[in-house]
Amino acid sequence: MSMTHIPSDSLRVIPFGGLGDIGRNMMLYEYEGDAIAVDCGLMFPDTEHLGVDVIIQDFTYLRENPNQIKGLFLTHGHEDHIGAAVFLLREFPMPVFCTRLTRGLLQNKLKEHKLLDDIEIQVVECGQVVNIGSFAVEFFSVSHSIPDSAGMIINTPIGTVVHTGDFKIDHTPIMGQHTDLSRLADVGRDGTLLLCADSTYAEIDGSTPSEQLVAERLDHAIRNAPGRVIITTFASLISRVQIVLETAIKHDKRVFVTGRSMVNNVQMARDLGYLEAPDQVLMSAREMRQHPPEQSVIICTGSQGEPNAALTRIANGSHQHISIQEDDTVVLSSNPVPGNEKSVAKNINLLFQAGANVIYNQIDDVHVRGHAAREELKIIHRIVQPKHFVPIHGEYRHLVQHAQLAIELGMPPENAFVLEDGDVLELTQGNADIVDEIPSDHIFIDGLGVGDIDYDVLRDRAHLASDGMLVLVAAVDRHTNMLTGPPQVMSHGFIGTDEEDDIYEGARQIAISMLGGESRSVNWNELHEILKDDLAHYLYTRTHRRPLVLPVMLEV
Repeated sequence: MSMTHIPSDSLRVIPFGGLGDIGRNMMLYEYEGDAIAVDCGLMFPDTEHLGVDVIIQDFTYLRENPNQIKGLFLTHGHEDHIGAAVFLLREFPMPVFCTRLTRGLLQNKLKEHKLLDDIEIQVVECGQVVNIGSFAVEFFSVSHSIPDSAGMIINTPIGTVVHTGDFKIDHTPIMGQHTDLSRLADVGRDGTLLLCADSTYAEIDGSTPSEQLVAERLDHAIRNAPGRVIITTFASLISRVQIVLETAIKHDKRVFVTGRSMVNNVQMARDLGYLEAPDQVLMSAREMRQHPPEQSVIICTGSQGEPNAALTRIANGSHQHISIQEDDTVVLSSNPVPGNEKSVAKNINLLFQAGANVIYNQIDDVHVRGHAAREELKIIHRIVQPKHFVPIHGEYRHLVQHAQLAIELGMPPENAFVLEDGDVLELTQGNADIVDEIPSDHIFIDGLGVGDIDYDVLRDRAHLASDGMLVLVAAVDRHTNMLTGPPQVMSHGFIGTDEEDDIYEGARQIAISMLGGESRSVNWNELHEILKDDLAHYLYTRTHRRPLVLPVMLEV
């Protein structure tokens, strides 16, 4: 598919990710051959994605037209919005436009990937307009769970698009960043062609509580803890870290920060002035070991139960500096991302077993959402007054619920589009319709490999994990194509030693019978798949298991 086949005076809106699952947020806006991208995030793997590190977007569409994309605009610094940007920018170097804290977080990633010197990042203040190609993009302030979050007002030749990014309406935000309802009302009065709005909590009634509620509950936990307080949250949740620092200072306690991403982000946020953390408040590891426990607060990574994160290592007793002591209080100031519930619960159990008192959101309000609930979404719809609407950022049910909310508020049903990743929505001044579809596969990152594993590989991994494998090696004379001896059988993760000899012998006899022993020439290509199927049937008959069967010919 080509960007050049675009009718004149039409705007194309193409989600590369983020519509139908949580993560991989990326939207492409196209007008007459010019294109800009808003966000480029990653998605964390679920339990069926065995061995996968992260999941990113499919950039096939961009490869067909690499010169058409003019710039990348980032709404905020969370992983699901900037985490895949390094993969995009490595292949398609382009200018990046974002707020100051988002730039700092992206620079940390670019530095890790040795791309920092290759990419131009321009800091944009809210209210500032960036003119690029056919677009004029204005940043506006939104309240979210990370400072410097922004939405985009995208002016195009056929009308204005409002792209909210992640947001909520918090009237008492910790770091003073409000959602700019006044500016959105101005845009609504002037006329809005399209609203693309956060749908993550579109099925939740009411409004999202203020971050001030968390501040009060963390103050209570830190004030009343008999010993150390260990707090974990997202490493990018700078406002939550600020709450902990201010509360520790208020109660004459000092703070130790651990976990690579937390240390890096705290240092970067201090350098940029987003965190107020006097040197005398922060402790080194040596100072932390010597400081009175009742006057110590530890901030660490691991809120999602990540295997190598600091809290997981503390929970299983393998952290180099911290082991659970009597009177320790551990606070999980976060909610598990879908798919991480089991690993988070495992850490909570281990921490309780080690003797800690554990506080988490099911028993106390130590976390609030960063996303708008239904009453806040209604406010946005009423003041923006869009002609068309596309719900973004959420699982499919969230998108449907958000579209229904728009219709309940008076939008004609034909103007609310529940898109899926890869759908191409084309808008003109008088009409809007889904006209095409582009490749939108999940691209798996495993180690250094980008896209070199697919669902077939994942099925094999699941197969190996559930039933193991059996390998049959047949040695064949390269001159006569005859077996040189009985096939050898070995297995991994399939069966215990007590029964393996009998089952192995049965597998050998099947192979000898099919391959003809040493009495006839073997056409391996013809017999390979038949032998594989016969062995699989035999093993299932004997064990009711389905190991991965791998017949191998060895020429000698």
